Amino acid sequence: MAGHSHWAGIKHKKGKADKLRSSLFSKLSREITVAAKLGGKDPEMNARLRAAIDTARSSNMPKDNIGRAIDKSENNQNSNYEDIRYEGFGPDKIAVIIESLTDNKNRTASIIRTIFQKNGGNLGTQGSSSHNFRRIGIIRINKEEVTSDKIFEYALDAGAEDCNSSEKIHQIICDPNQVYNIKKNLEQNISNFISTTVEWLPLNKVEISGEKFDSAIKFIDTLEEEDDVQNVFTNLNMENN
Repeated sequence: MAGHSHWAGIKHKKGKADKLRSSLFSKLSREITVAAKLGGKDPEMNARLRAAIDTARSSNMPKDNIGRAIDKSENNQNSNYEDIRYEGFGPDKIAVIIESLTDNKNRTASIIRTIFQKNGGNLGTQGSSSHNFRRIGIIRINKEEVTSDKIFEYALDAGAEDCNSSEKIHQIICDPNQVYNIKKNLEQNISNFISTTVEWLPLNKVEISGEKFDSAIKFIDTLEEEDDVQNVFTNLNMENN
């Protein structure tokens, strides 16, 4: 997967301390709670909730935690979370898109602006960096679930744009507005999914190395560690470092 994404973030964090695992679970819990609040507590009738639970399970989030996050949707009727996107440029002009889920947009904006400023970046307006990306839906499935030939056939029948396989996973690419419908079609043949997400795929990746690369990674990690931040995407090439 090119660029820094939710999936790349999960893989990157697996080798880190319990603090980061706790942070990841907190973000996943929030997404589950909001999905349940908006679309109901029944995953069979709520595609966003079903996808959030899939992602939580693939991240080894305990079943009890998932249940509590769903139940919390009834207890937090006065908490109104908003999906807010922030855009800007970090160290060495890497393009960055931040997706947040927040109950206080003034607090979140202030935190994110400060992180940009401290790391030599600039927080811009919506649209300032997103032209460097393509918004896509991505459905990920463990290769042990289905063969490459079969998943390509299923993806085509479901209405996906593309399907590719790496060493451990299949990735199905689709229109972001159709991602949940396509997943529902795939569920006729597949039971277990790693994740179902809408992501920002960089059109061109930026190459930096050495200390500059380390500074860029530190900046991205600082953003990801914030509670209000759900996902961070960048056009920084992370594959050759």
